Amino acid sequence: MKILVVDDSRTIRAAITSLLERMGHAVIEAENGQQAMERYVADQPELVLMDVAMPVLDGYEAAKRLRHEYPDDWVPIIFLSSMEADQDLDRAIDAGGDDYLVKPVSFVVLNAKIRALHRLETMRRKLVDVSSELSTANRTLERLSRLDALTGLANRRHFDSFLATETRRAARDRVPLSLILADVDHFKSYNDHYGHQAGDTCLKQIAAALRAAGRRPADLAARYGGEEFVIVLPETERDGAVDVAKSIAGAIAELGIPHSPSPLGAVTLSQGIASLVPQPHTPPEELLGHADQALYRAKERGRNQYVVFD
Repeated sequence: MKILVVDDSRTIRAAITSLLERMGHAVIEAENGQQAMERYVADQPELVLMDVAMPVLDGYEAAKRLRHEYPDDWVPIIFLSSMEADQDLDRAIDAGGDDYLVKPVSFVVLNAKIRALHRLETMRRKLVDVSSELSTANRTLERLSRLDALTGLANRRHFDSFLATETRRAARDRVPLSLILADVDHFKSYNDHYGHQAGDTCLKQIAAALRAAGRRPADLAARYGGEEFVIVLPETERDGAVDVAKSIAGAIAELGIPHSPSPLGAVTLSQGIASLVPQPHTPPEELLGHADQALYRAKERGRNQYVVFD
């Protein structure tokens, strides 16, 4: 360990340093509490052996300041003193100390204390590492729980939560909220003709186009279910949503995915667009219902187009 030894007596410091070096530790020295704080910052010791009675700044006050200024550090402080009354131990613990040894300190006692603290530090580090790994794993699981496994877009669960949140926010801020509901035209016949593996590849390509169409970080593209997709566009009026729908249609056309059973000979989308400024009690399902009605009309009119809910 790297140990900071603080004592105003050069002789005592030398004696303790000799003991510690025999144990295999690296030693940093300071002759008062103020110097100890400076060395603490500069050298970042793993243990502090602190005399109590010192000029400039005594051990108790130095320990209090260290604990106050660096509350997240887990660096044990052992006080060394010639005083051995019960109240001295109590005061040492109150000041932020972890142990209290009466001078002169024997090699055996000091070595035992340090080995015990070192073992505790090793266990603490293992717990910190495990905690960090668990936090990382939980963040990964949380992220994965929001994604559709096939397309990598947001899944239905995340979409429902996102739409509810954005509906409340739009109502509070009195701003528009738009939604595009899209459906792959004649997708059943595509699957029947090309096979389900090709169908999965097709959905992945469409998902990539939808993800690119959500131009802002605030936009959310999600797989609504099967061959249906949805894009939520916060703070977007109807004209802005139409621009996004046009962009999506253009991107799908550029993909040029063959679809021989379709009358158009290529994969296309029908899109329903809805926009509103929600009121405080507007349910999220209202905007989705409007977009669904518009999508139904787009399909009735021959597919491969967008319709705006009026």
